[in-house]
Amino acid sequence: MTAHKTYFVYILTNKNHTVLYTGMTNNLHRRVQEHKDGSGSKFTRRYNVNHLVYFELTDDVNAAIAREKQIKAGSRQKKIDLINSINPQWQDLAEEI
Repeated sequence: MTAHKTYFVYILTNKNHTVLYTGMTNNLHRRVQEHKDGSGSKFTRRYNVNHLVYFELTDDVNAAIAREKQIKAGSRQKKIDLINSINPQWQDLAEEI
């Protein structure tokens, strides 16, 4: 029997909400912390992208990968609409996870 895994698709932004970054992980808390301390990715480090404004979860890794690709392929407005649907104040959700 394999352990139950949860996968997260998430969107981060910077302080002024000018940059949106979409990612996927199996440990959202750790991954967001990596972005916050500058070890997440070159892109997020360069643009200071470290506010978690959206996430969703699934127990299917393939669904998570497909969803990440779907979000990344969408327009900026689609990402903004997605964020606004659950987090209209664009608060940093990192404290909630």
